[in-house]
Amino acid sequence: MKALEAVNEKVSQVIVGYSEIVEDMLTALVAGGHVIIEGVPGIAKTTLAKTFARVTGLKFCRVQFTQDLLPADITGHYYFNYETNQFEFREGPIFTNVLLADEINRAPTKTQSALLEAMEEGQVTVEGSTFPLPRPFFVIATINPIEHEGVYTLPEAQLDRFMFKLKMGYLPREVELAMLKLKNQKYRFYEVDPLEEGFLKSLREAFLKVYADEEILRYIGDLVRATRERDEVLYGASPRAAEQILYASKARAAVQGRDFVLPDDVKDVAVKALRHRLILSVEAEMSGVTPERVIEDVLRSIPPVTGGSQKQAGRK
Repeated sequence: MKALEAVNEKVSQVIVGYSEIVEDMLTALVAGGHVIIEGVPGIAKTTLAKTFARVTGLKFCRVQFTQDLLPADITGHYYFNYETNQFEFREGPIFTNVLLADEINRAPTKTQSALLEAMEEGQVTVEGSTFPLPRPFFVIATINPIEHEGVYTLPEAQLDRFMFKLKMGYLPREVELAMLKLKNQKYRFYEVDPLEEGFLKSLREAFLKVYADEEILRYIGDLVRATRERDEVLYGASPRAAEQILYASKARAAVQGRDFVLPDDVKDVAVKALRHRLILSVEAEMSGVTPERVIEDVLRSIPPVTGGSQKQAGRK
């Protein structure tokens, strides 16, 4: 837990009330995933992303997605250099460690899709030439609720690239008061000292050593398959979803200082990893059914497993 506590302590110098979101972001970063954060404007999604990048010591870049944003505005483009008399590539803002795709659902689908290759393969291809991105490469996308004006629906292929979909809501009264006191001190994210060099590398190494026994693997498989068998679900979770749940569970264990996965790790990440991957039937949506409700019902329907610490002696 020391790693998580260190990150939360630093972040809380700038923004308070979102420690669970910070844990989820750190989990996804360690696992090599990406996150999408949904919330109404003005609840500090951008500030949280900037502060998180600062604390983890990573290069940060923000792109404001708008209706007239072009793919080349993100990936970069070739231009003619009159001094060298050659075409040269000018890197776009995607060449960073942490990319904040702010209000990603305000841009057309073609522009959103410019992130697909980058998120999946850690590279971009421009006019036939492929360029590797810095490592780690972590996308934090923010979206407004779909009922807001001027927003587009994200394609399923794009949503599937995100490990987690997180939701930020309004803070309780006392926490909001604490936030106001913090802002009254005029403390800014760039005044926070980043954690020591090598912090993320050691966490990543710990993640790669985390063990998940066969019972945990079966539990994840049963969970994903069960989403496809629900009457309310038109399209259930894919094999990629099972893979993402496994990686997220391992990363959660590493972030919390363990080298083995517990069933609680799977349960903790399940809703965040699946809510954006389930497509409900029209009838279910009209009846007020939500993906979260379906996932929670599935979790209750699957028999509990005992995989975890008591299995460690037999893994060697």
